[in-house]
Amino acid sequence: MSRGNEPNRGAIYATAIAAYLAIAGIAVVDPILPAIGEAIGVSPWQVELLFTAYIAVMGLGMIPAVLATGRFGFKKILITGVTTVGVAAILAAFSQNIGQLATLRGVWGLGNAMFFATAMVIMIALAKSREWVVGLFETALGLGFATGPLIGGLLGEVSWRLPFFACGVFMLIALGVAATRLREPAPQPPVKLVEIGRTFKRKAFIALCAITGTYNFAFFIVLGYAPLALHLDVVPLGLAFTGWGLGLALGILGIGHRLAHRIGAVQTVGIALTGLLLCLVGFAVSTTTPEKLVILVLSGLCMGVANALLTDLALGLGSADRRVATGAFNLVRWGAAAPAPVVAGLLVEHSTPASPFWVGAAVLAVGVVAFLLFGKLMAHGIGEGVFWARLNAGARTAENTPEEAIGEAY
Repeated sequence: MSRGNEPNRGAIYATAIAAYLAIAGIAVVDPILPAIGEAIGVSPWQVELLFTAYIAVMGLGMIPAVLATGRFGFKKILITGVTTVGVAAILAAFSQNIGQLATLRGVWGLGNAMFFATAMVIMIALAKSREWVVGLFETALGLGFATGPLIGGLLGEVSWRLPFFACGVFMLIALGVAATRLREPAPQPPVKLVEIGRTFKRKAFIALCAITGTYNFAFFIVLGYAPLALHLDVVPLGLAFTGWGLGLALGILGIGHRLAHRIGAVQTVGIALTGLLLCLVGFAVSTTTPEKLVILVLSGLCMGVANALLTDLALGLGSADRRVATGAFNLVRWGAAAPAPVVAGLLVEHSTPASPFWVGAAVLAVGVVAFLLFGKLMAHGIGEGVFWARLNAGARTAENTPEEAIGEAY
């Protein structure tokens, strides 16, 4: 489906712009984490609360946000979410201690739950081509992650408060875009909580959620802890994470979907998971900053390839109601990620600087094993195959007698 055949392109692009601004607003915070710790005088695990509070509330808020769309409509929930993020970000710029910052980051997470529970569904409901619109959404996220750290680094050089204020301004712009250009999709029946529960009875969907949970834990080990592990000043750290974001964008735009068309989405995710696992081990054993910077960009590339496909897989393996599928998937996706930053902070205080990366690698290794065990099930659910299933089938055929092989063929 060509995007030229999309009758609602204006509204779809408006939602994508709002998504870009939302992610850019999140990513501006990354380079200033060490500066916040120094300015307020808190320990690494307390600094990491800024990520965990945000992610935890976002994960818990996904289901209520999805349920609210049935009563109030998608546009109202999305606009409320954007407004909440903008207000929380501006107030965070005037915080005096880590408690206030963490609380406001939690409110920020609630606003983003409202946004992400609705943005993707709005875009898919307005589009004819699901693949195009999912790719556009993930592209907006990738570009947000790429440019946000650079903005955060440049502003953070002046004061750690400015990136929070900038995020608030971004969200006010997003609010203007959403309020003027967004279209409400056709009315849909309310989502019931029991429908979300039924989604978790689908074995392939459960397998995907389990694998994605380990992946997102590792994702936020890198995103939350690497800024502290690199020991860089604000602007160099912003540039480092801009490189990571560019790797992420390249994985989404240039590699993920193209590789999926060649070898299948499920196998492509498996390659990305394995690559990220190797990056985590690389982080743990590397001894110089240049090595860590190269690994950071490579990890972004692997994450981009995975991010390009995970949401689409969830829509294919979950409920036929996309609101239910995205709500259930995001609950697991963000819920599993929430402990990662604080775990990393506690580990580095009581163990070695490399220990968070080792723990992230161990958790992701569980996901890789689960992928090998259940990849065939997920692939079957979307009409794909996996190469190790064909190898096993070939081995079984070779063990049979010619007569048995002929019998199996028929």
